[in-house]
Amino acid sequence: MQEDLILFHKIAEKLFQEEETHPVVKPTPADEVYDELNLHLHEEGISEGEFSKILEKIVLNTPRTSSKLFFNQLFGGRNTKATLGELLAVLLNTSMYTYKVGGPQVGIEKTIIKEVCKLINYPLDTSGGTFAAGGSLTNLMALLMARDVKDQHIKAEGVSKKMTLYTSAESHYSTQKNASFAGIGTKQIRHIETDSFGKIIPAAFEAQVKQDIADGYTPFFVNITAGTTVLGAFDDIEELDQIAKKYKIWSHVDGAYCGAVLFSKKYKDLIKGVEHVDSFSFNAHKMLNTPLSSSIIVTKNRYNLHHSFACDANYLYQTDGDDFNLGKTSLQCGRRNDALKFWCLWKSIGTKGLGKMVEQQFFLAETARNYIRENDDYTLYSYDDSISICFNYKDLDAKVLCNLLYEEAKLMVGYGHFDGVDFIRLVTINSNNTKKEIRNFFEVLEKFAVQLEAEEV
Repeated sequence: MQEDLILFHKIAEKLFQEEETHPVVKPTPADEVYDELNLHLHEEGISEGEFSKILEKIVLNTPRTSSKLFFNQLFGGRNTKATLGELLAVLLNTSMYTYKVGGPQVGIEKTIIKEVCKLINYPLDTSGGTFAAGGSLTNLMALLMARDVKDQHIKAEGVSKKMTLYTSAESHYSTQKNASFAGIGTKQIRHIETDSFGKIIPAAFEAQVKQDIADGYTPFFVNITAGTTVLGAFDDIEELDQIAKKYKIWSHVDGAYCGAVLFSKKYKDLIKGVEHVDSFSFNAHKMLNTPLSSSIIVTKNRYNLHHSFACDANYLYQTDGDDFNLGKTSLQCGRRNDALKFWCLWKSIGTKGLGKMVEQQFFLAETARNYIRENDDYTLYSYDDSISICFNYKDLDAKVLCNLLYEEAKLMVGYGHFDGVDFIRLVTINSNNTKKEIRNFFEVLEKFAVQLEAEEV
């Protein structure tokens, strides 16, 4: 193991150097990647020297999501304490289904869940939660609990009625997959109209619910988004939840992208009313910069977790009570330890430190918006209270510009679409960045645009 740790350290040091000197990797064409990086597997192994060379080449040709020029996804950056926790979790190689196997790691996960419930102001005597392998699966868990609350017999007998669920027209695509997985069917999804800010129009939601009831459907679930994928919009939790309760519909807040505003006293009002919803989820690997993945779901009544996900398995659950055998409330059986990395971060900097990380991202977003507003060559399409900055530069095609920046290894940034317009989407989710990195983003973009214009002449 010592030799491999030395190799790890050697490759990691080279990666850190390359992130500073070459923040963006020149992409390997997809149809060449197998041969170019020698990814093929064979009957016989290879020498240690050849193995280390191949592994180093693969690592150094992988996109650098922690560099100062990565603004492409809803994650980015590297937090050292969280990374330490991830490395230790790999070494420990526990599974989180029982206390017998997980030991204190189970206590770490339960501590995180308890503190999140406290921050939301859920009743501690009834609330609970778990980790899952990504925001899509935490949304699936909420959907399954909502389905089973609406009809307690579904778990045993299956879905036998037309049930409808509601979500923003701008929400994450996981709703489509989850409706299919849960036996509801994608045709029973109601994509509710949004306003000019990308937020669900509450009146449109209620009107659709009334229409579905009149048509003989059973409404059971509304997905409220805290940070839509493109614009970073926050749906009105309070108003939507009130409508949901009026019609006995489960209300879930999908905070995968921006639900971590929960940790900021300054921005927590963006999820005002979250204490009233039935379930809430967020990804610590997004706003809180922990390594992928670290996805949490909590619910006001943990009985629903047990009802929807608990199964008997005498070969597995042999010691301790159900409260410490986390497999009883998990979607999976074997489950990696995604709690330790988040605990290491939270323990080291405290709740106040997590709040500062969130606030830094909003500061960076405001810095970017101010730059755009001060320069006539830019058009801004997004709004305040979002860390997604959507804009166009001059009359350049957003898709073409973003793809060329990537292909030429200049900058990693994506594009989005809203209300008939394509635009560049800058995501300021790396809290390690400063005003300097935001200014540099625009300088790199503008310099590259000048080159493009010169080539077209």
